Amino acid sequence: MDELDYPDRHRLTAALGWMELGRLEEAEQELLPLLHQPQPHPDVLELHWAILAAQQRWDEAVQTAEALVQRAPDRPSGWLHRAYALRRARQGGLERAWEALLPAAERFPREVLVAYNLSCYACQMHRLDEARHWLRRAWAIGDPAELKRMALQDPDLAQLHAEIERW
Repeated sequence: MDELDYPDRHRLTAALGWMELGRLEEAEQELLPLLHQPQPHPDVLELHWAILAAQQRWDEAVQTAEALVQRAPDRPSGWLHRAYALRRARQGGLERAWEALLPAAERFPREVLVAYNLSCYACQMHRLDEARHWLRRAWAIGDPAELKRMALQDPDLAQLHAEIERW
């Protein structure tokens, strides 16, 4: 993927600055010219998704994440963002998030957050054997101590907390 050139890189940096200041409307305004390009750069789509998510504009966040998956299918973040937003979107839900993220497990077998999020979705759908499978897969990929700490604090995995304590 090509790098953004000046002045687009400058505009993206300015939008990030606005976002870090909590000025989400200004950040989005700064990005608008870049979003209206025929094929927005994946970095622009990533930041736009973050702005939309911070505002809980999930339906729009799904569209932005979908554009990111189409534009940069080898970025796991697009797949993760799409599933995360789908879970919260009006026409979404856990099942749609699961279905959107499942192909990413094959595409990114070493991406710990894909396996971890699949575990969360399965647990929330009361598919505990699948949740255990994906959490163990995340364990095998990532740092088990860090994942255990994260999982024990994650309300999505509450049904498995007693088990996770013993892992």
